Amino acid sequence: MNYPRMILAALAATMAYFIIGGLSLALAPQLAAEFRKYPAVYRGQEAMNSVIPVGMAAMFVGILVLAVLYAMVDQRGSGVAEGALFGAMQQAVAYFVEWMVGGILIGVIYQPQGAR
Repeated sequence: MNYPRMILAALAATMAYFIIGGLSLALAPQLAAEFRKYPAVYRGQEAMNSVIPVGMAAMFVGILVLAVLYAMVDQRGSGVAEGALFGAMQQAVAYFVEWMVGGILIGVIYQPQGAR
């Protein structure tokens, strides 16, 4: 494994993540307006300022883990195609696991009275 390339890839992916997120909010201001409607769910700008560094660091660590996992996968195609497939698969697996855990919790907590 090439550790400097993994770190560089994670830095680039982290920057792209935040740039695309910022552009999404800039190009679709209705998203930001929607967030402001629910202050109990979404933090305001002032509250976000204190946690932005920790959030950015945590996002970098998460993306670095993905870069390490990608380095462990056998890549035979182009970097663009392999990276796109890897990104799509990790997203599909992440959502699958999230919803599976959610379903398990619902099933455990909300059992019919006679099933206990």
